[in-house]
Amino acid sequence: MKKETGKKMAFVALFSVIGIGLMQIPFTKIIGSSLNFSLFDFYGPIAGAFLGSVWGFIGVLAMEAANWAIHGFAMDAATLIVFFPMLFAVLYFAKKSKVALAVPILAMIAFWAHPEGRQAWYYALYWLIPIAAYVWHDRFVLARALGATFTAHAAGSVLWLWIFNLKASVWIGLIPIVWKERGLMAIGITCAFYFSRYLLSLAAKKIPWLNTLKLTPQLPTANK
Repeated sequence: MKKETGKKMAFVALFSVIGIGLMQIPFTKIIGSSLNFSLFDFYGPIAGAFLGSVWGFIGVLAMEAANWAIHGFAMDAATLIVFFPMLFAVLYFAKKSKVALAVPILAMIAFWAHPEGRQAWYYALYWLIPIAAYVWHDRFVLARALGATFTAHAAGSVLWLWIFNLKASVWIGLIPIVWKERGLMAIGITCAFYFSRYLLSLAAKKIPWLNTLKLTPQLPTANK
């Protein structure tokens, strides 16, 4: 058991090193901030599918902490907010769980509870997507990816609203941008999942003990 746990931790460490590297490659700006989305936003959500919910959560949290250290432990609110959305995406992508639905539902309630959010109430309707995607979670990777990225979006948006009090006009202006940004992220997450699964299957042929860790997730089936 200890030997298997050690091997699992070694794989988590390798997975984390790759993730930290991807964090250094910017993808696009986070509107209203000097921060960037990075290629990690494609890679991070799939951690739970390969490592399991608990190890995936721990692994991503460790990656974010390491990246925070690399960039000097910045204590501004924007940097700290970025910590949390990805963790929710990991849990959503990892497995079909009704608990994951609580995030978009609570996010909509919290958004509408804010005076500025109420004026842009229809922005929060984006978070019906992870609720709808839940139905197809075990059938299509793309549905799982859409649910994960919009769950992260829900968590991040609500934190951004309540901490920075962004005006309703800003949220309304973001509506035509969000679907493009998150659609691209969902495609990226899907590609990252299949590519990582393929690489892991190749590695398992060369390193037999990888098979004992049961890291390669089963593909969804449309027949479910």
